[in-house]
Amino acid sequence: MNITAQNQQTRGRNSYTFDEFLDRRSNLDWYKDDPFLQKALKKFAGPHYEQIHHELLNFSPAVSSQWNLLAERAARPEVRPYMLHYDAFNHRIDRVVRPMETLQLEKEVFGEGLFSSSMQAWESFAKRVLIHQLGEAGVTCPLTCTMGLMALLEQYPNEDHPELQEILQHTKEGRNGDFAIGAQFMTEIQGGSDLPANVLEAVPDGKNYRLYGNKFFCSVAHADYSVVTAKISGTDTVSTFIVPSWLPGDKEKEKRNGYEINRIKWKMGTAELPTGEIQYDGAQAYQVGPAGKGVAVAVGIVLTLSRLEIGIACAAFMLRAAREANLYGDFRTVFGKKVKDYPLSARTLKRIENAAQRTTAGAFKIYGLFLRLDQPLNAGIPVDQPLELRKQLFNLRELILMQKICTTSEGAEVLRNAISVFGGHGVMEEFSSLPRIFRDVVVNEQWEGPRNLLLTQIYRDIQRVADWYPPADFVENVLAGASKETMNRFAEQLTDLLQRPVCGDVSDASLEAAEEWDTFCDSFFKAYQTIALEEI
Repeated sequence: MNITAQNQQTRGRNSYTFDEFLDRRSNLDWYKDDPFLQKALKKFAGPHYEQIHHELLNFSPAVSSQWNLLAERAARPEVRPYMLHYDAFNHRIDRVVRPMETLQLEKEVFGEGLFSSSMQAWESFAKRVLIHQLGEAGVTCPLTCTMGLMALLEQYPNEDHPELQEILQHTKEGRNGDFAIGAQFMTEIQGGSDLPANVLEAVPDGKNYRLYGNKFFCSVAHADYSVVTAKISGTDTVSTFIVPSWLPGDKEKEKRNGYEINRIKWKMGTAELPTGEIQYDGAQAYQVGPAGKGVAVAVGIVLTLSRLEIGIACAAFMLRAAREANLYGDFRTVFGKKVKDYPLSARTLKRIENAAQRTTAGAFKIYGLFLRLDQPLNAGIPVDQPLELRKQLFNLRELILMQKICTTSEGAEVLRNAISVFGGHGVMEEFSSLPRIFRDVVVNEQWEGPRNLLLTQIYRDIQRVADWYPPADFVENVLAGASKETMNRFAEQLTDLLQRPVCGDVSDASLEAAEEWDTFCDSFFKAYQTIALEEI
């Protein structure tokens, strides 16, 4: 070959490669290589730390590698869930078709028995922090909904319905290695988060009920069992029910329990998760909890757990964003310097890491309070409890609400900043999982009550208990460990805001008060997270 031919073959070739970054990213162990996560667990797990640490060292490689790969493959648009309404013989089956990657991931994740009585609470918590780093991935919302269903059944055992005990056993401990999946179907087209506006009808049928009507936004449409809110015929209050997706012997025949799935919704995030519209036409249902108290039961138990888990998920999302942004900042060279060596980029990376660690610390601390309290899942704050316990239960309730709205909002900001570290590659779906997780965060902002709804609830909650729990005491208890100056400042702001028209008619004064209330809740919760971070 002459010199001219050689020049033609090499001219314009670019030898740049991302292989070093890809190797480092794929070889990361999300637990072993995260000293902060280990440090947080050590503080909160106490004497159980060494055992849990050992379990996580064995558990984490699967999440970091195999499960992550399954989650990425299942996120491709061409394999999104879809409905197969009829079989070849014209039988209505309403099969939710999902990719094999999701089915395998689901089987392995649920097969861990994360809610089994044999697994310690902090071990389950830490494993879920790792699993949430996958993004929603078609499995974390089902995990959360299953946890809520189990908590509901444990809170309200009913000997008249042995089926409910079997459902609890199937979801919590498994049946011949098969762990059932739970869901919660509460939203109707006219109400959204306004559960008292439900019109789904529960018709008495012996000791059971038959459901008739529509639920409009039903995630985990493929679940085995669901928590459903409905009004018993002739009443105007909501009750809570457990509905099997198939009656005994019918799952194999794909004969659903008196309902149809009209369609799967197309969402901007959590796309691997089938969210459907369901039409009930005589579905057999079992009542759970006091009749007519369904809103309090659903919110106090099921939605509380979901909101708690969303905060944990946001911490996990941020940990992953910080890890991968730092890794890329240390790899990528532009204009002769690594990305991390530019002050503006270094500032962004530091801000992302601080938010991730602060959010994780807050999630650990809130979960620690949750585990310490006696029966923290209640339909309201029991008035017969000792005053100090009532205050602690109230603190937990409000912290869970604040965590939900603040971490989802900051989570979107953190993911967006992490994406920016990658430049143009940050928005390439095959290059990074961060765009997918960003969309999941945005969807999580809307789950279980959007921001304005929960801001209103927090405001009214604090107003309602002011006679036995003064605002200044609430601030002092929640921000224990902060400086006196910080406590006084927040106490003065809260006392002032409770006298202003935050929830009044729209006016210049109410708009200003609403803006200040939003800012106050965000600053107040970040102060709580900062104390948690300092304690770790």
